[in-house]
Amino acid sequence: MPFNSIFSWIMKKRLHQIELFQKYPIDVQDELLRKHLFNGSFTEYGKKYGFREIENYSQFKERVPLQTYEDLQPWVERLMKGEKALLWPTDTRMFAKSSGTTSNRSKYIPVTRESMEDCHQRGGKDLLALYYWNNPNAKLYNYKHLVVGGSAKNIQLSEETYAGDLSALLMKNMPWWAEIRRTPTRDTALLEEWEEKIARIALEAYPEDVALMVGVPSWTLVILKRILDITGKDYITDIWPNLECFMHGGVSFAPYKDQFAALMNKSGVNYMESYNASEGFFGIQDQLDNPSLLLMLDYGIYYEFIPMEHYAGKDSKVVQNLEEVEVGKQYALVISTNGGLWRYIIGDTIRFTEKEPYRFVIAGRTRSFINAFGEELIVENADKAIAYASSQTGAQIRDYTAAPVFMENKNSGGHEWAIEFDVLPADLDQFIRMLDTELMRLNSDYEAKRSHDYIMKEPKVNVLPRGTFEDWLRRHDKLGGQNKIPRLNNGREFLDQILQQVRV
Repeated sequence: MPFNSIFSWIMKKRLHQIELFQKYPIDVQDELLRKHLFNGSFTEYGKKYGFREIENYSQFKERVPLQTYEDLQPWVERLMKGEKALLWPTDTRMFAKSSGTTSNRSKYIPVTRESMEDCHQRGGKDLLALYYWNNPNAKLYNYKHLVVGGSAKNIQLSEETYAGDLSALLMKNMPWWAEIRRTPTRDTALLEEWEEKIARIALEAYPEDVALMVGVPSWTLVILKRILDITGKDYITDIWPNLECFMHGGVSFAPYKDQFAALMNKSGVNYMESYNASEGFFGIQDQLDNPSLLLMLDYGIYYEFIPMEHYAGKDSKVVQNLEEVEVGKQYALVISTNGGLWRYIIGDTIRFTEKEPYRFVIAGRTRSFINAFGEELIVENADKAIAYASSQTGAQIRDYTAAPVFMENKNSGGHEWAIEFDVLPADLDQFIRMLDTELMRLNSDYEAKRSHDYIMKEPKVNVLPRGTFEDWLRRHDKLGGQNKIPRLNNGREFLDQILQQVRV
C-alpha cells in the first residue's frame, strides 16, 4: 500500500476523537480540569493554592489567581535553574523563548513533555488530519513538504535543559511523520543567519516536488520570491505543479492572500490557518470555506474567557468557562495547561462565531499592538523606544501613532509612524535610527523581522503639523480626557485618516 494511503488511514482514526470533543465539549473540558488539578496537586504551586480541595470550576476560579508573565516569571527562573515539581509534576526541560513583555525583552514559557507531545505535536498532526478530511483524495505524502521555521537557536541551560524559539524546540523534537517528507535539510533548517538560511532553503527546495508549504506568510513569501528569481519562472506552480496547500499561522493572512494567489498559476491551491503560540496550540481551520477556527479541546488546555468589556488584566472580576461564553463577544483568552501554566492570560483576544461546535476568529490583543509580520510590537515597546530616540536627539513628543506598511510585489513591509513633535529632533534621520535600534533591543521578534530588511525595512516617520491629533479628535467628537490617540494599530485605517487630513 502506498505510504500516502497508509498515512491517510492513520489520520482518519484521529478524526473520531475530534468528533467526540465537538459532540461533548463541556464534558471534555470538565474532565481535563479534574486531571489538571490532580496532577497539579503534586506541585509547589498546587499545594500553595490547595488543589486537592478544589472540586469544581467555581472553586478553581475562586482560589487560584489570574496571572500574567510577570507573575509567572519567578517560577520560570527557578525552573530554569533546575528546581523540580514547581508548576507541573514531571520535569520541565524546555523553555520556549517568546516576544518581550513590559519589563522583559523576551519571555520564557515552560514546555513539558506532555505539552510538547499532547499539544504542539498533536496540533501539527491534526492540521494534516483535518486537511485529509476536507480532501479525501489528497496526496501530500506522495511529495515533499516545505517547512519554513523561525530562529532555530537553542540555548543550553544545563546538560538536560535548554531554551529556544518554539520553532527550535519543535525541530529538536520533530516526530517521524513530520520529518519523513520535509525539506529543507535539518542542517539548513537549523541555521541562525537568515540571509544564508533563505538562500539555502530556496536552493534546496526548488528542485523538489513540493505539495505542501508550512510557515508564517511573511517569511514564506520571501522564500517563494527568491525561488522565482533563481528559476526565472513567473509562477510557483510552474515549479511545483503538485502544490495543493499552504498551512499558515502567526499573523493575519489577509494582507498576504492576494500576493500568494498572484504567485500561483492554477486554481485549487488551498489555504489552511492555525492558531498556535509558545503557550499552546489552540485552533485549526477545519473547514476550508470557513475562516473560523475550531477550538481544540483535547490538547491539555483548559480554557477560560474574560469579556473585554470587563477586562482589567489579572484583576478582572468576570471570568467565564466554555459553557458560559456567547457568540459575537470579544474575550481575552485565559489558559491552564499541561505545561504548568495556571489561569494564565496570554494577551490574545478571540470572538466566537458559533458554539456547536466551538469555532472562533482571532480578534486581536488585550493591548494595542502591531503584528503584521510576527513582530508583536506592543505599546510599552513603542513608548520606550520613542523616549530613547527623543533623549538622544533632543526631541520632545506630543503624540504619535503607527501602523504597518504591508509587503507588495518584491518590496519589504515595515512600520509607518506619524509623530507630532513639541520640539523637533536635531537630526530626524538619527531619530529614526535610534527608534529602530531601540525597538530591536527591546523586542526580539521585531529584531528578527528586521534582519537584512527581508521582511521589514527601516521605519518611515511622518512629521505632523502641530495640532493634527487634536484636530482629528475634534472632528470626530472625541475631545476629552477619556479619548486618546491609538498608539499602535494592526491596520492602516486610522493612520491613513491622519495622513489624509494633513494633505487636505
